[in-house]
Amino acid sequence: MLNRLCRRVSALILLSIGSAAVAAAPVPPLVLAAASLQESMNAAADAWAARGHPRPVVSFAGSSALARQIEAGARADLFVSADQGWMDEVAARRLIVPGTRATFLGNRLVIVAAVGSRMRAPAGGTRLARFLSGGPLAMADPSVPAGKYGREALTKLGVLAAAQPHIVSAENVRATLALVERGAAPLGIVYATDARASAKVRIAGVFPENTHPPITYPVARLAGAKNPEGEGFRRFLLSGAGKAIFVRYGFSAR
Repeated sequence: MLNRLCRRVSALILLSIGSAAVAAAPVPPLVLAAASLQESMNAAADAWAARGHPRPVVSFAGSSALARQIEAGARADLFVSADQGWMDEVAARRLIVPGTRATFLGNRLVIVAAVGSRMRAPAGGTRLARFLSGGPLAMADPSVPAGKYGREALTKLGVLAAAQPHIVSAENVRATLALVERGAAPLGIVYATDARASAKVRIAGVFPENTHPPITYPVARLAGAKNPEGEGFRRFLLSGAGKAIFVRYGFSAR
């Protein structure tokens, strides 16, 4: 009887220890990241997991869509935007943790064409206007950073009016890339890293950096996020090892 009681007590203790271990298991952080970060952010998440952490769950979309999700109460740990404007919007609503915002990446704006195309963007304003008005021009919606940068560059070069009737808007920069990949548009304006990620397009022209604001990516922890893994992953992204991953995918480190 005593032995049986001891076995039951031992079993209950082991069950309690096991339950406590399960309850204490780290929870994967949720990261809301700009669409242009798909390959690089997934690689960073894999590297973080290889260090013994739960792999972050990453949700990709246009920065504007992600900001609206956050404003609507989406529960997430980190926000990584493709521009400062949408991070400013979220910060103004006190939806990020003060002191956790940091800019860590940069990018370039390019014109892409199908890989078999011989099209190459000329440098002159008049010739560039004719080049961009020769057919559909895929661009991200103006609410999305890539679309905003692109329109600012075309305006600075004096060719927006000529290109405007031919612009085909897409939801985000990856949807823009897909239009060129499928042949739905002969040209598209995307980031250099997007062009690098696709075997179906090539860079037909690079916009001078002085034609648009610097393309930078800030990250911040969201207010209300309690998961310590989120802060750990944020620090990893800002570390030399973290930035090196993104550099391999064509981003510049900031």
